[in-house]
Amino acid sequence: MNSGLILSEETISNTIYYIRNQKVMLDRDLATLYGIETKRLKEQVKRNINRFPEDFMFQLTESEHNSLRSQFATLKKGRGQHQKYLPFAFTEHGILMLSSVLNSEKAIQTNIQIMRIFVKVRQMLLDTTEMKLDIVQIQKKLENQGKNIELVFSYLDELTEKKEEEKPRTKIGYKK
Repeated sequence: MNSGLILSEETISNTIYYIRNQKVMLDRDLATLYGIETKRLKEQVKRNINRFPEDFMFQLTESEHNSLRSQFATLKKGRGQHQKYLPFAFTEHGILMLSSVLNSEKAIQTNIQIMRIFVKVRQMLLDTTEMKLDIVQIQKKLENQGKNIELVFSYLDELTEKKEEEKPRTKIGYKK
């Protein structure tokens, strides 16, 4: 692998967005990573449109696009390029499919790196979910311990009250 083709994890990670409850990358970001124009990427996709069903790729709505632009300064208008059409968002499977329609060495190596990042992101989400489950279990244990401590204190209170209410007992035995 040519070291000139290696992109940083941060560069790729910063272009993964969460839209419609899935991790996606936008056409313009992918084109930049592949070192081609967005127009050329879209041409290849349109020539092979049957390879990109809706669960592989979808076009953003105007409100989704505006929401992204308002959230990220890098997506604001006036970046030196006017976008005539709404961007396409590619899911992990769509990005994999891009490797079959973009055959340059850079596209292949970039796709490998992107897939590795997606795997890392998925693993981080799994790790986070496991941590959340562990935290819930600990909270339940603490809750039970709190109830047990309350129970012990209530028993102690009852014993203390009984001791205070007791009348002095008559002593049995020899008198001196």
